[in-house]
Amino acid sequence: MLFLTRDLFSKKLTILFLIILGTYGCKTKTSSEQTAEQAPALVKSPEFNADSAYQFVQKQVDFGPRVPNTAPHKACGNYLVSTLKKYGFSVVEQTFKDTTFDGTIINGRNIIGSFNTANAKRILLTSHWDSRPFSDQDSLVKNKPVMGANDGASGVGILLEIARVLSLQATKPDIGVDIIFFDVEDWGATEQDTSMLHSGFCLGSQYWAANKHIPNYTAYFGVLLDMVGAKGATFLKEGYSMQMAEDVVREVWTTASRIGYNNYFIDERGGSITDDHVPVNTVAHIPMIDIIHTKNSVVRTFFDQWHTADDTMEHIDPKTLKAVGQTLVQVLYQESANLAL
Repeated sequence: MLFLTRDLFSKKLTILFLIILGTYGCKTKTSSEQTAEQAPALVKSPEFNADSAYQFVQKQVDFGPRVPNTAPHKACGNYLVSTLKKYGFSVVEQTFKDTTFDGTIINGRNIIGSFNTANAKRILLTSHWDSRPFSDQDSLVKNKPVMGANDGASGVGILLEIARVLSLQATKPDIGVDIIFFDVEDWGATEQDTSMLHSGFCLGSQYWAANKHIPNYTAYFGVLLDMVGAKGATFLKEGYSMQMAEDVVREVWTTASRIGYNNYFIDERGGSITDDHVPVNTVAHIPMIDIIHTKNSVVRTFFDQWHTADDTMEHIDPKTLKAVGQTLVQVLYQESANLAL
């Protein structure tokens, strides 16, 4: 009978472990390495101009708060329509009436721009263009309308720049792109109201989801932008997006990482946010994700100026606009190449 001393036994176990580890290590790779190897090569995509996107945000803010039923709201809407048309998009204006949580009868206006309309392969990009009528999260001026530089205008600014970029390309992506600026997203209850659908938020997207601008319209997937321009922004993998369109989340976050923006697109799951992508998923049945500035904090979920009078241009960073915009441009061209295979 052979007996092993504790030291000899430990040494043999160590040697055996190293042999197994070496063998296993030769045959396996980390998940990130596997993802990089399995992903198609990055195709060349055009440059997203962050300074141009910043100017698109500034232009909206120059109108003042874009609160529905006001003159600045109407003027900004006209500007959005004319800008999309200037870049070769066909435009549909979808008007509707609804009643807000506080009983205000609202005149809503969803603005839909379509690029490459003959192509049945379509990607949907959206943001809301209205701003909140009161600064309920402000400690001093709760009744003042929110300027909405980040909460609304930043996403619209990025999408206008994408429209401009697409219009300039000699070789355009072999997909259709639809841009929807949803209205009346931000006139919801000041506190969560479980008696109302989505607490009274997202009225424009709810209307569009139930009354598409083209009967039976569909898209391969959609991306919603919300609060995407602040300095030091972080974009966690939003909860409903992960539940309803996890493959799209993976594609966008992987693309962001591959082109150097993983410090913005954090590989971490965040909370579930009621936003315009929810009715698009549940009613329109189009898988849509939400790129939204959130952080896992017990103190504050959103950016510091959220729903306050301080949501102004001084907090908008072209670097953040660049990270989101360039990622989306890359996704569009990558998706065009993938669909062509």
